[in-house]
Amino acid sequence: MIADLVRRGLLAASGSARLKAFALRLPATAALVARFVPGERVEDCIAAVRRLAADGLRASIDVLGEDTTSPALAEAVRDAYLGLLSRLEEEGLAATAEVSVKLTALGLALPGGRELALAHAREICAAAARAGTTITVDAEDHTTTDATLGILAELRRAYPDAGGVLQAYLHRTLDDCVLLAGPGSRIRLCKGAYAEPAEVAHQTREEVSTSYVACARTLLAGEGYPMFATHDPEMVAAVGELALRHGRAPGSYEYQMLYGIRSDEQRRLAAAGHTVRVYVPFGTDWWGYLVRRLAERPANLLFFLRALFSR
Repeated sequence: MIADLVRRGLLAASGSARLKAFALRLPATAALVARFVPGERVEDCIAAVRRLAADGLRASIDVLGEDTTSPALAEAVRDAYLGLLSRLEEEGLAATAEVSVKLTALGLALPGGRELALAHAREICAAAARAGTTITVDAEDHTTTDATLGILAELRRAYPDAGGVLQAYLHRTLDDCVLLAGPGSRIRLCKGAYAEPAEVAHQTREEVSTSYVACARTLLAGEGYPMFATHDPEMVAAVGELALRHGRAPGSYEYQMLYGIRSDEQRRLAAAGHTVRVYVPFGTDWWGYLVRRLAERPANLLFFLRALFSR
């Protein structure tokens, strides 16, 4: 119960400009950010992806930022992705790295934002195809789910390998898994990382874990390519057991984890023959991302507190 309350409090803090300003003044913050975000420049990201590839790990790269406030900023995010994809191709990393894209960063929340975000996403898909890779359209808070899945469906008409994300804590997600478990469908299943009301989302760890297993079972029983984003040892084990039951060989699904979290486990799974993809964020807009990471795993918060009080 206490853990759930702490989690909800941290998720609420992810949108606080005042708390961000306070955190920036703490010496511990820089160390914590460096653990979860390889840097602010594309060069930092490329270096991280190259290190992961050397360990047999794939990457999904996120240019940090969401809830873009103007068309010009949405264009800047699009251009950042186009530049990133060009660099991945130049560096010979496109075979092991894709990009993850938040539609609000491309202007979804602006007036006329659906068409704007769709147009930008199409350009990013085209650039990814030219580079020899693809994109995954990230999930955001529940108010964007219908628009996000609608845009994903439109993107898949021309780019069928475009991936999507479903969040197990939403009550609707099991039904969405049924709809999106068809042939060739790339779906990342995560637990969920936004503060959501009880009317739309499970609130306890136990409820979310139960939903995650049910959703995983549905995706593995389907004909798509499921991608299981979790650091929870119980969920990792459950996915492995379900995959065996459904005759899924390694390579017909993958595990995904975040940069800086359970790196040893990432390498262990890869060494055992599994496809493992690491979510690599970079850029200056790291506050919301960082606080959601603290909310997801109490050990992350303890790491921060130890760093804070050791100075």
